Amino acid sequence: MRKPARETVREPPFRESLFWCPECNVPLVASTCGCKTPGYEIPLTKPYDVRPALEHDRNIIKEYLKNRFGIETIPKFLLLNKSGGIDRTDTIIANGVVFSRLTFDPLLREYTVELTPDALPFVIDEISKGIVDITDEIAEKGNRHMGGKNIHCKSDLTDGPVIVHANGRYGTGWLRNNVVKVKSLGRPRHIELPDPDREQVIRCNKPHLKNLERHAIRFIKSQKDVRPECNVAFSGGKDSVVVRELARKAGVTDCYYVDTGLEFPETTAFVDSLGIPLILHGQDFQEGLRKNGIPAKDHRWCCEYLKLEPVRMWRETKGDCVTVQGNRWYESFARAGLPGVAVNPYYSGQLNISPIRGWRALEVFLYIWWRELAVNPLYERGFERVGCWMCPAMLESEYEITKELHPEKIAEWEKIIGRHAKKEHISDAAMQCGWWRWKSPPPKMVTLMKERGIQIKVQKSIKNKKRH
Repeated sequence: MRKPARETVREPPFRESLFWCPECNVPLVASTCGCKTPGYEIPLTKPYDVRPALEHDRNIIKEYLKNRFGIETIPKFLLLNKSGGIDRTDTIIANGVVFSRLTFDPLLREYTVELTPDALPFVIDEISKGIVDITDEIAEKGNRHMGGKNIHCKSDLTDGPVIVHANGRYGTGWLRNNVVKVKSLGRPRHIELPDPDREQVIRCNKPHLKNLERHAIRFIKSQKDVRPECNVAFSGGKDSVVVRELARKAGVTDCYYVDTGLEFPETTAFVDSLGIPLILHGQDFQEGLRKNGIPAKDHRWCCEYLKLEPVRMWRETKGDCVTVQGNRWYESFARAGLPGVAVNPYYSGQLNISPIRGWRALEVFLYIWWRELAVNPLYERGFERVGCWMCPAMLESEYEITKELHPEKIAEWEKIIGRHAKKEHISDAAMQCGWWRWKSPPPKMVTLMKERGIQIKVQKSIKNKKRH
């Protein structure tokens, strides 16, 4: 048996910024556009992943901006930079600037889109409402610098993001209880830029996509023969779609999929449509529930029980192998140090290789569209990641979508977690915010409960020493 080949590291563990072409007005996966124009850098927030806004995302953003500010049009290509928060929190990048911030409130079950000052030159001519005029209030305060100040005002608007106006100057702010916190005030001038669509973004990045493909295929070829067999672990998600195609181009055709019994019907149908040759089945989830209780972010017995164990049992009958997987650095903090080649800690006979570990979700989607690969329809429905339909790692915003898609499944699951809530004396409001998703909830959840006046068993969070 050959040792794993030495991998050549071509890039740093993290790219903490995104390049943008000022001529074509498109995001870049490298520092230079296909038009040969050097891009400029836009800083990203941890974990530095960035992905295109898809249909559901765009609909949320467009509807909110129209209802709140009267803005009718948004750029054709928006990017979402996942950020830290209580639930879904995305920084929206468009027209080469940090455009706005999208958040989901797990208690109110509603989205908010907060414009940034840098967005105003692109939308100022369309804004017709959501405006708080503080001209008189500024006059009383001597017209001094207002950035970061709290100004008492009279407004009929509901609390949330607003456009601030004073003496012909405009800015952004946040209204709460008739007090507006002014973020900025200036005189934004309308800017008109090209409005590229998906196809234009692909064209501008095509040379770099070819390079990514070539290096990934070369990497797979360098590792695929160090064990008697080589296969692809297919999850039904976008990343495994890409590695399946790359592996095929590298001469690897064997592929397997683990059906946990908790997959979305959409995922099952998608896998069936691809004709994946081998489907493994997880163990009985109900039996696992009886033994281990409900799964949680810090109690993920389900992954081992439903995913890892079926693969281990299969490989023990088949022998050692190389497995091509779609894990990426940018998915989470836990995967930030993922090596290109690693022995599976759960079954040492399986050597896992990760040819797209340095790709962001932007590169993944651009590659899928460039190569016209089929992808799980759940992404267009608003899911950032695709897994089990009741996964504790799921966002509450995604849980809300699942309720709409499969109310019967959620109704059954809520009976189960309802019994858990009753046993642990967890309030309905706390459960709605996702309290059940942790055995020892993190400080951010404790803070949220206190801010909303929700009764909790605070001592449960004291044990939490790891970030989940």
